[in-house]
Amino acid sequence: MPGPLDGVRIIELAGIGPAPFGCMVLSDLGADVVRVDRAGGVVGGDPNRPPVDILNRNRRSIGVDLKNPEGTAAVLELVEHADVLVEGFRPGVCERLGIGPDVCLERNPKLIFARMTGWGQEGPLAPRAGHDINYISIAGALEPMGRSNEVPVPPLNLVGDFGGGGMLLALGVAAALFEAKVSGKGQVIDVAMVDGAALLMSMMHSFKAMGVWSSERGTNMLDSGAPYYDAYETADGAYISLGSIEPQFMAEMLQITGLDAEVSVGGMNDRSDWPRLKARVAEVIKTKTRAEWDAAFEGSDACFAPLLSLDEAPEHPHNVARGLFVEENGVTQPAPAPRFSRTPAEISRPPAFPGQHTDEVLAEWGVDAARIAALREAKAIA
Repeated sequence: MPGPLDGVRIIELAGIGPAPFGCMVLSDLGADVVRVDRAGGVVGGDPNRPPVDILNRNRRSIGVDLKNPEGTAAVLELVEHADVLVEGFRPGVCERLGIGPDVCLERNPKLIFARMTGWGQEGPLAPRAGHDINYISIAGALEPMGRSNEVPVPPLNLVGDFGGGGMLLALGVAAALFEAKVSGKGQVIDVAMVDGAALLMSMMHSFKAMGVWSSERGTNMLDSGAPYYDAYETADGAYISLGSIEPQFMAEMLQITGLDAEVSVGGMNDRSDWPRLKARVAEVIKTKTRAEWDAAFEGSDACFAPLLSLDEAPEHPHNVARGLFVEENGVTQPAPAPRFSRTPAEISRPPAFPGQHTDEVLAEWGVDAARIAALREAKAIA
């Protein structure tokens, strides 16, 4: 069976990071996503040896010169047959190119026009450059991340680009598609990474309102302050993680580590004693290798897991059993998610070379051969 978004047609104006990730998710779920790459940036290549950029999997690519009026016209012809257009330019760029939301919605009133930016379409910072670290900074998401008396640690670019950006883009598109089936009308989605990063901090704002979240970094239960919720180094220089929050799980952790002879479950929640207890847990964990702790915690509910590298994660027995990682064209990569019982997501094609499917897509989306030839003559397409 095809994926749950089978039949949905999406135009993706090529960008980097969060928008491609969101479009990867949508294409994994079955949408026909066509990536519009620069005509002048086309790089030839052997289709049997596709690019290795996982974020571009499951999509076909056409090469279009968006600075050429004929190139813009070609995109607008595709818009007439599309359900969604995704763009990740700075505010106003699409309007200057002649493919802004007003023009596109006039051509196709049912179109979902999804705009992916860091700062959003409005506000003092909207026209400025930025990256994940900047967006999560002003959203209040970066400052709490890190250990006490240390500099905040950027969580890769997972919170702004991918969680608060690309994933929110995919959710917004899916929601708008559902609404469009009811109303018969399209709309514009303003997806901002700063918005998404702030949204991801909702629970921390709740904790703050409840009076159970300290503004001092690294002193709370979830930010490395608690002795039972942290990563610890093992005897062989590897690391394990503990997340034994609930009393019954904490009791198992204390029993397995032998710390139950020194401290009770109630004692582990004495915040004034957390620094000493953390040092003690660290001391105990360092007496065995990661493999030895793996064996000791096997089958327990102590909320334990080894910290695995990018190379190790695909080999873990649980991940192997679930097929969490797959190999496509020699590239190991995360499998599509989530999992559907009847309409499974899948990897149906590898990343494309820019412009690889120009003629194929244009013809399939209703552009006749004479028009394709004219566009190529005008240097508007690859």
